Parts: sequence; structure tokens; C-alpha cells
Amino acid sequence: MAEPTSLLHSPAHRAALAADARALLAFHRASLSADGSFVPLGTDGTRHHGAAQELHVTTRMVHSYALGQAWGAPDCAGIIETGMRALWTWHRDPDHGGYVWAVRGPKAQDTRKLAYGHVFVLLAAASASEVGHDDAPRLLADIASVLERHFWDDTVGRLREEFAREWQPLSRYRGMNANMHGVEAFLAAYEATGQEVWLDRAGRILDFFTRQMAGAHDHRIPEHYTQDWQVDPAYRGDPVFRPPGTTPGHSLEFARLLLQHWDLTGRGDATALPRARALVTTALADAWLPDGGLAYTLAPGGAVDQSVRLWWPVTEGLAALAMLQKLDPQPQDAAWYARLNAFARAHFIDTRHGGWHPELGADGLPAASIFSGKPDIYHALQADLLALGPGVSRVFDGLRTVSESQADT
Repeated sequence: MAEPTSLLHSPAHRAALAADARALLAFHRASLSADGSFVPLGTDGTRHHGAAQELHVTTRMVHSYALGQAWGAPDCAGIIETGMRALWTWHRDPDHGGYVWAVRGPKAQDTRKLAYGHVFVLLAAASASEVGHDDAPRLLADIASVLERHFWDDTVGRLREEFAREWQPLSRYRGMNANMHGVEAFLAAYEATGQEVWLDRAGRILDFFTRQMAGAHDHRIPEHYTQDWQVDPAYRGDPVFRPPGTTPGHSLEFARLLLQHWDLTGRGDATALPRARALVTTALADAWLPDGGLAYTLAPGGAVDQSVRLWWPVTEGLAALAMLQKLDPQPQDAAWYARLNAFARAHFIDTRHGGWHPELGADGLPAASIFSGKPDIYHALQADLLALGPGVSRVFDGLRTVSESQADT
């Protein structure tokens, strides 16, 4: 049983979580443009027209507002409908199959077919299914077929990475990030459909990264691999999607997904909870900086590589610690949760304009070396709603029991 003083169970904290979730949903509604696109938002919430719309943005908007709708928040259906329409009529490639990475209206701007984007299509389809969207079944069927045909490598139990529009392989690169979000999407698909194949595949990915890789690297998970899945420590790619070394925020995210899978499979694996806790403990110990916040990346061995402080590792820490407190509460879980929450409220949550600042400079003030404006709602909203929900899996079912109007009582 959680200690009575745990912040997670405080009525005042639950009210603050609910208030932040409402504010996030309200703030990011402004990204919906009259032409049916999602437009990046500036720091003050103004729309920045002209940028291409990337697949992970479209899909995360569908997923996030589906969570909001299940929770009972108002005015979510329009965002879900807009995103579902954009996925089917803009991102989907009717000639070659799959979903292109970036569009500007119906015109493709970046025709790459990336595993990272495709698993988010599956997440959006599963989430839309959870709230009864009419187009969810066809999207689920289509993306399941694409993943099966092109991305899933059953020989190794992991995802292939990237293709050109007509499905020529673009590189020999293999990555952790797409596979991690594959676990997230596969678990969501299992919860939406009951199809065991998604649960099994999520388990195979989790076993490789959280048991084999984390076990061989002192509870840290390398990001980058060669085609035959050997660690590639020298790889340096896109600073947003393929940062070098290891990323403690991803360890926190993997811990959350490992606990969700453990719950869905009946909690029979005696090693799952200790593995998740080791990932969380190591990531927080490695990455917490003297002035607060979590470093973005680590060098092999755990030394800080990039000390820039981004919002999303903090949100993933909060979500993972919330799950640990629901399953196996330890005093350090409540202490870390309170520490990360206090830092987020002091530095990342923008009480003036809305949303979360994405990045802090060395002076502790908002910065823009990697991100600018206000990124999508996904990470921060999940941190709020996963904490408010009663369990660690079947999140949509849980949110229906904690209605938006009663979440802060």
C-alpha cells in the first residue's frame, strides 16, 4: 500500500494534474487550422503556418485527444476526426501503401516510410478504436497489414527501420526508439482488439531491450544498432529522433511499457518489476543534474553527454514513478515523483501562455537549441492522465472511471 503522504494520492495534486490536463487540451486545440491541418504553435500559442505536417504529430494528436475524450474532456472529437482524415487522405500512400512522413495538405513533402511513424499510426488507430471512431477499423486493418509486410522482422522479433516510398531499404540502420514506440503501439492494439499477436510481439521487443541489452549495459539501453543488431556506439543521427549514446528518458519510457506488459500478461514474470525498477533507478541517478532536471543523453558508462534539459524525460519519469507507486510503492518512488513534479511546475509548465516549455538552457530559462515553440501534447498529457488513472494498463478503461469532472475531487 502506498504511504499516506505520497503526492500521487494527494487530492490537491490530483486536482493539479487534472487542471494541467485540461489546460494542455485547451492550449493545443489552437494547432487545428481551418484547412484541416495541424500547425506548430509558438511559445505564446500562435500558429506558425508553412511547416510540413509530420506523421508523428498527426498520430499523436489523435491519440492524445482520444485519451481526453475517454476522460470526458470536451471538444476532443473534432481533433480526432481531423487527424483520422489526414492520416487516410494525406499521409496514406494509395499507390505503394504505407504512410509518408510529412505532408502539406494533400501533397507529400517527405515520402520516406519510417517504422517510427508507422507504429504511431497503429497507436492512433487503436486509440480511435477505443473511443468508437467509425474509421478506426479500416485504419487498424491497413496499418496492421503494412507493419506485417514491411516492418516486422519475425526472425529477430524487432522492427526494420526505414524505406523509400516504393519500399526500397534506405539504410542498414536499426534503432531502439522505433521499437520502443512499437511496444507502446502493440500494447495499445492488444488492448483495443484483444489480438494476442500484438502482446506477443511487444514482449519480444521488451525482452531484447530490457533484459538482454539493459542486462549487458548496467541497466542502460543503447540507442543505435547495425543491421545484424550489434550496438553501434559511434552512431550520431538526428538530434531529436536519433541522439547518440543512451537516452535516460527512453529507459524511463521502457520501464513504463514493461510494467504495462507485465500487468496485461498476468504479472507472471518475476523479473519484470525488478528490471523496470532498475531502469528507473539507473536513469534517474545518471541523469539528474546538480541544478535539477534530467540530462538528455549519456555516454557509454553513464556519464552525461548532452546536458540539455528537455521536458519529455521528466514526463516519462513521472509516468514510470506513478506506475511503480501503484504496483510496488517504495519511499524513493514518492520522493523522486515529488522532485520531478516540483521541477516541472517550476520550470516547464507555462502558466502564462499555456502548454509546456520543451527545453531549458544552462540558466534554467526556456531555450530552443533542439526544439522551438510548444511541441505536441503527447508526453505531458500522458504524464497527467496515467497518474490520474487507477491502474497501469487498459488506460482508456481506467480514464472512463475517473471522469474529467470528478478527477480533482
